[in-house]
Amino acid sequence: MPLVEQKNADNFDHVDEDFVEKGHKSEQNETEVLPVYTNIDEEYFIRDIYPLRVPVILSGFDIGNCLDKWNNEFLIEAVGSLDVKCHVTTDPKMDFLTKNFAYKTMSMATLISRASSEKLNDYFFSLNEKYYLRSVGTNPRKDVANFELDFPQLTNDFKIPRLFTDSQHFSSVLRIASAGIQMWTHYDVMDNLLIQIRGRKRVVLFSPKDALNMYLLGDKSQVVDVDNPDLSRFPNFVKAKRYEGILEPGDILFIPAMWFHNTIALNFNVAINVFWKHLDSKLYNSKDIYGNKDLVPAVQALEFVDRAVKRLDELPAEYRDFYARRLINEIQNRVLNHTAE
Repeated sequence: MPLVEQKNADNFDHVDEDFVEKGHKSEQNETEVLPVYTNIDEEYFIRDIYPLRVPVILSGFDIGNCLDKWNNEFLIEAVGSLDVKCHVTTDPKMDFLTKNFAYKTMSMATLISRASSEKLNDYFFSLNEKYYLRSVGTNPRKDVANFELDFPQLTNDFKIPRLFTDSQHFSSVLRIASAGIQMWTHYDVMDNLLIQIRGRKRVVLFSPKDALNMYLLGDKSQVVDVDNPDLSRFPNFVKAKRYEGILEPGDILFIPAMWFHNTIALNFNVAINVFWKHLDSKLYNSKDIYGNKDLVPAVQALEFVDRAVKRLDELPAEYRDFYARRLINEIQNRVLNHTAE
């Protein structure tokens, strides 16, 4: 039997003080600690964990010698001359919907130096600004991020655990973040692994079944601060069950498709995110290079709903209300009630 444990911010004596002072979780959401499976093999994951479609932390997989090798000096020597486009923000709670950040191009050497520094000497906006890199393909408008192609100087140091077939592989994304960077809550339509290499990261996830409590705009939640949500705007958010854990270097978070996730870098962070297509390829948008466009049938269904609502707007208010309720009832009876709880 594999060793299964649980860990979150409360289990560590060395959690960053600034993080603790701000409070690390909402007391109002029911919270479950993510299980940690230690020293299991690929076969066990594929057979016993993957079919459950729930997030877990995996510890003990061989991900290469990047854990020992990728210090600042090595990374700057290996890839420091490459130019990358980064998010730069003075607000660590990044919000894609309001765009509280700016894109700035800089060398990897500059990014690594600034993002890992406790005190900046040079900056764009202020001494308190923070940095976040989500690597993209060679042509950001057309190419999918592929770590092996985009950073060939580093590929020999990193191994992707064989938890899916080569034919399913979609993308591999290098992520670098300053301490304190918190990513907006969103879902992806593909399964993915978040592989932690440097630093520690808190992860918070919410089930797809809580979609009605997440206040979505597209694939992103409007609730920016998941620890202290504005309940006057988002009263139902507290109904969403929270799944939480801490990633240490070498840990892997399995994020099933459609699970909402929010991360915060507890200190300078380096990670690689690997996505794969677990469904028939024809279901995915062929122009999706980030893995976050809704599946083709879902997009079509949402378009049908939009047209249905516009037709209902042609009716007097009491009729519109009546037939809207009938429409909701039809969806519940024909779709939601057939979904296994």
